[in-house]
Amino acid sequence: MAALTVKDHSVPHVSTIPANAGETVQLFVREYRKSGGPQPPPVLMLHGRSVPAVAGFDLVIPGPGGSDIRYSWAQQLAQHGFDVFLMDIQGSGRTPRPLPMDKPCNANPAQQESVLVPNPLSAKCAPPPPYAFQLGNSESEEAELDTVVKFIKAQTGTTDPIDFVGWSAGALVMGPYTLQHPENVKSLFLLAPIFPPEGRWSGNAAKPFGRPAEATTLPMSTPAVMFGFPMHVASKTGFKIGWDKEQASPLQREPDMGDIVWDAMMANDPLGSTWGPILPSGAAEGVLRYRNTYWWGWNNHTVPLKDASGKYILGDRVPVMIVYGETDRTANSPTSPPLPAVLTFSVPALYNAIPGPKKLMFELADAGHSMVWERPAKVVHHMSMQWLDKHRVEDQTSGSFYRDDDGLLTPLP
Repeated sequence: MAALTVKDHSVPHVSTIPANAGETVQLFVREYRKSGGPQPPPVLMLHGRSVPAVAGFDLVIPGPGGSDIRYSWAQQLAQHGFDVFLMDIQGSGRTPRPLPMDKPCNANPAQQESVLVPNPLSAKCAPPPPYAFQLGNSESEEAELDTVVKFIKAQTGTTDPIDFVGWSAGALVMGPYTLQHPENVKSLFLLAPIFPPEGRWSGNAAKPFGRPAEATTLPMSTPAVMFGFPMHVASKTGFKIGWDKEQASPLQREPDMGDIVWDAMMANDPLGSTWGPILPSGAAEGVLRYRNTYWWGWNNHTVPLKDASGKYILGDRVPVMIVYGETDRTANSPTSPPLPAVLTFSVPALYNAIPGPKKLMFELADAGHSMVWERPAKVVHHMSMQWLDKHRVEDQTSGSFYRDDDGLLTPLP
């Protein structure tokens, strides 16, 4: 393998999150590219709701004779010839978290007793939380994405649009951003994208990305059970149980991956890694801290939008590639019991809503929502390389397919 150059950047951004609006924060961006040679084309990778960018896209595990990068999607793309950038939104990973997230009493009240007691809390905090509002929102997160896009263009000297790669709830940020700024996006590669067909929006066709009526004033606090706190927390046990539910067979992932991934996530949070149960070694097990965000503008009403020239944005001006796992129960909501419309997600519904012909979708056998750490990860890497090279995968330029363990493709209905 060719030698890679890695550089961690701190990208200044004037925050629009209500908790620290107007402050200049440093957004974490990691860059990989081959050493020497001409400037390769840039690719920007964005994490989802809870997993930091480095743990999700750049997992390196010990291997025979040294480090093993087979789960590092970022390094695989860089080896293939791209200038790869991965970023952390405020409230996640290595971008500094706003101060309300450092107070355990600001965690989701429903999670405090099971995750934070007895460390760092002795008991569940009395309501309401000290900062009784959601943290980020669609406007603030799209603004952070835009800052990084401008940084990448300045860093690489390009004026061309950039290929986007988004995992899970990354689609809730990259999708609406693309619809509003198609001049900046060359293509979209969405892994297990979160898409609520009847998700929140302004309800105004003339201004589809305006704030919904309930969010005229931000931050949101009502209903408290959804928006009255800035931070979610998760335990190692909860994380592993959730992942186990999406395992179709013991062969879907390698042994001990739950422990390996948890350690990788804790390495991205110096404070959260000191919370949680105290182990026999005297160290804490750690707690996963992640932002509580109010999203809108990504639904059946906005996805079919056209640009000023009358051209469909998604699937025409901007080609779209979608990959998801057969056992994914996160991006595809169960049909029973019925969930509220804003929490009902469907990957096939996103594919169907995209109006243009330049769209591809693959459902992978024996893969779940966390396939970045499962054996099918290598299939995702391979498909993304094909897509970013020529917007063609397995000799297909459009359509939806099921891919079995042997690589056989079957058209989806």
